[in-house]
Amino acid sequence: MATAHQVPDILSAEFAENPYPAYRVMRESAPLIWHEATKSYIISRYEDVERAFKDKESVFTTDNYDWQIEPVHGKTILQMSGREHAVRRALVAPAFRGSDLRDKFLPVIDRNSRELIDAFRHTGSADLVTDYATRFPVNVIADMLGLDKADHARFHGWYTAVIAFLGNLSGDAEVAAAGERTRVEFAEYMLPIIQDRRDNLGDDLLSTLCAAEVDGVRMSDEDIKAFCSLLLAAGGETTDKAIASVFANLLLHPDQLAAVQQDRALIDRAFAETLRFTPPVHMIMRQTAKEVEVSGGTIPEGATVTCLIGAANRDGSRYQEPDRFNIFREDLTTTTAFSAAADHLAFALGRHFCVGALLAKAEVETGVNQLLDAMPDIRLADGFDPVEQGVFTRGPQTLPVRFTPAKG
Repeated sequence: MATAHQVPDILSAEFAENPYPAYRVMRESAPLIWHEATKSYIISRYEDVERAFKDKESVFTTDNYDWQIEPVHGKTILQMSGREHAVRRALVAPAFRGSDLRDKFLPVIDRNSRELIDAFRHTGSADLVTDYATRFPVNVIADMLGLDKADHARFHGWYTAVIAFLGNLSGDAEVAAAGERTRVEFAEYMLPIIQDRRDNLGDDLLSTLCAAEVDGVRMSDEDIKAFCSLLLAAGGETTDKAIASVFANLLLHPDQLAAVQQDRALIDRAFAETLRFTPPVHMIMRQTAKEVEVSGGTIPEGATVTCLIGAANRDGSRYQEPDRFNIFREDLTTTTAFSAAADHLAFALGRHFCVGALLAKAEVETGVNQLLDAMPDIRLADGFDPVEQGVFTRGPQTLPVRFTPAKG
């Protein structure tokens, strides 16, 4: 087993600037690393990360979420297992697929996207991150839950603090404290709304969660609050970065952008390949229930395991030309890319596969379609080169574009 000093450290400035060369070194010569600073074992090969997520042997658990996620969200579905997990997932999942998603929430997605685009379609320029991507998914979730979109700045502040807490690999005390304050503030905001909604049910997602019942089990106010907190953070941050990254990748590959403009059915391919090539979330942690052999050595029982999605998704043993963005690649199955049978690992896999994957897909399809309609000749601002930022989550922080302004 290797140690962190043999490869660029995941807490280093070099790694933050561009982790992909370090990922390659890890996969090829250090597939299992003990990382002292985070007290975790790092795995980077596709086969190992896939196994950790699918976890058919109940070896890789989410017990680490007790300390990693609960301090900011409260106890969420991610920490649960067995029947408790199955029932909670059955309570929340229907809203994110099938007729509920199509009939209730696609109009919400469509309307929120148009409102944001209308603010800049006549200007000839926009920053796709600040003007659109950071606002769109949060507005959608607020609308879905029946919350006041005027509170957008608070929602964005909360989920930014939560994501910073989750990615606080260096253990910064101020970041930790800000994340924990968010849990208190969000509870003070949400619990009175949940209690009022129980007495005044509507057709929004919050009402659905209040009324949902499976096998005699209903969600408590705390359950619902924790799920809404998780939904805002996970659904906001990841979709925000996914939309920005889809456009960054396409703008850097004009031939593929032209193909998508010509055939909008290729949007799903562009999104799936972006999830593989530049995933919004680069690492997810698990905890071992017993000793386990992986590439490069043995991980002991009770250890924290850092699963590098960003590395596994570029494993040359799984993908041809893994460091090339190619929406036409034949080793990524688009039809399963947004399900638990996905080839890429961006949504995790197995029983903890992202419950909001189809919501994200609907948002990206709608957003990319409408943005391309509004900006048919979209191009990067002169001299601008998109740069990803972040370690735990990663994506462009700004994406200035130019286009011919709409008339009328």
